[in-house]
Amino acid sequence: MSEDHTHVQEFFGARAADWDRKFPDDGPAFTTAVAESGLRPGERVLDAGCGTGRALPALRAAVGPAGTVLGADLTPQMLAAARRAGRDAAGTLLLADVARLPLRDGVLDAVFAAGLIAHLPDPEANLRELARVVRPGGRLALFHPIGRAALAARQGRELTPDDQRAEHNLRPLLAGSGWDMTSYADEDARFLALAVRRA
Repeated sequence: MSEDHTHVQEFFGARAADWDRKFPDDGPAFTTAVAESGLRPGERVLDAGCGTGRALPALRAAVGPAGTVLGADLTPQMLAAARRAGRDAAGTLLLADVARLPLRDGVLDAVFAAGLIAHLPDPEANLRELARVVRPGGRLALFHPIGRAALAARQGRELTPDDQRAEHNLRPLLAGSGWDMTSYADEDARFLALAVRRA
């Protein structure tokens, strides 16, 4: 396991038990983002870096009982918190690295990723792996419950032009990974970038 993985697991593992209590008001933002991601009944979707599974109920509601919902996370404590919250009823939880998913090529219709991109050790390669498991024409939603400026303020840092979630950086990053960005919203109350898997 790389140092990157160890750091991510230590960071989130130590915070898993209190994660949902720390961000109690994010639920509506997750629901809205899932609604805007274009999921249809019967589709197969992965919540990449699902954490405590806050998106899983909304994803299940979007794809319905005939759809498939998977939640993958690298941190066992986060998945345990998802189970304690009962969110495993909405989807199958996988202890897995999004950089090497245990899924066949093109098996999914969509990937939803909340807060993931900032924690990827190799964003281009990791986004390419997400593209691998999505069919051509399938979708990617990169989401955060607050925008870039609000997040920087929360973390006590300056927002800089090299932020990879800035549109001028994210669009070519996605393009180099097999995705075409179709919409971009960076507002105080949410960040949502949508992309389509290139054929």
